[in-house]
Amino acid sequence: MSNTSRFVRPILVFLFPSADEPTLLFYHGIVRKLAHFTEYAILGLLAVRAFAVTGRRYLYALLVVTAVAFADEFGQSFRPTRTASLIDVGIDIAGGITMIAICYLFARTRKSANIPK
Repeated sequence: MSNTSRFVRPILVFLFPSADEPTLLFYHGIVRKLAHFTEYAILGLLAVRAFAVTGRRYLYALLVVTAVAFADEFGQSFRPTRTASLIDVGIDIAGGITMIAICYLFARTRKSANIPK
């Protein structure tokens, strides 16, 4: 397991007391990937808000999410205790794109319903 195992593992053991080691490792992996997705979804939301004054806020938000995802994994490639993964980059970008799309759809729905800001 990884550095997160000291926090996540006790919770998993509590939630699934009869789970064997491979099952716990699988659940731990799922939790970690969901954390990646969620972190970058939050980044996507914040980036959309940060670029709200521009006409291309969704594009700029996507560029920020993508750049940060690649930079994070690139930085991890230099740390002996971490590994860089293109799968993680994809999960990160997917989280950002999901939230950016939700923001876009929300703004579009709000605009078509003439709901004031």
